[in-house]
Amino acid sequence: MSNKIKLTKEKREDMIASIKTYFSKERDEELGDLASGFVLDFIIEKLAPEFYNQGVQDSYAYMNEKIEDLLEIQKC
Repeated sequence: MSNKIKLTKEKREDMIASIKTYFSKERDEELGDLASGFVLDFIIEKLAPEFYNQGVQDSYAYMNEKIEDLLEIQKC
């Protein structure tokens, strides 16, 4: 199993555009495609795994709760 997050070319381009827009509007800085790509790569490598892991934990907790609900409908 690969731990690397893979993006389609279109999704990557959309994310790079979003980063450029953010820097322009919020920081009054102009970033090019290359610099924005580096920011995206940093986010994917260093930050995204934490968000992913939180999603896994939340899903696990949700599924455990639903399994407990399912056990409550057992016939005696």
